[in-house]
Amino acid sequence: MLVRDAMSTVVLTIGPAHTLRQAARLMAARRVGAAVVLDTDAGALGILTERDILNSLALDQDPDRETAGSHTTRDVVFAAPAWTLAEAAEAMTHGGFRHLVVLDDHGPVGMVSVRDIIRCWIPVHSVVS
Repeated sequence: MLVRDAMSTVVLTIGPAHTLRQAARLMAARRVGAAVVLDTDAGALGILTERDILNSLALDQDPDRETAGSHTTRDVVFAAPAWTLAEAAEAMTHGGFRHLVVLDDHGPVGMVSVRDIIRCWIPVHSVVS
């Protein structure tokens, strides 16, 4: 199975000036665990995850003052739609993260998470005893 078969095509894109509270609200409303941070001025693409927001809160930082740009991971590992799920899982394991932005020639087309991969690998009707 390929990344294109498992990925979510719901890609939340925010700007670096969004506050962490705004980002969290948008992520919660769309039920996603990560957002693509697009900095059009710098021509850069990054990712902000729920873990980034959690880490900021754990440091007692103000989510109304902290910006997505200050907490964005910029050295992002991107997946291609034609990657196998095993390749995506290996990249996540090696990098220690749970989300991959999926890019094609035109930009972000999806997001694949560990949960997406597990959902594809484990039959829906399996029962753990």
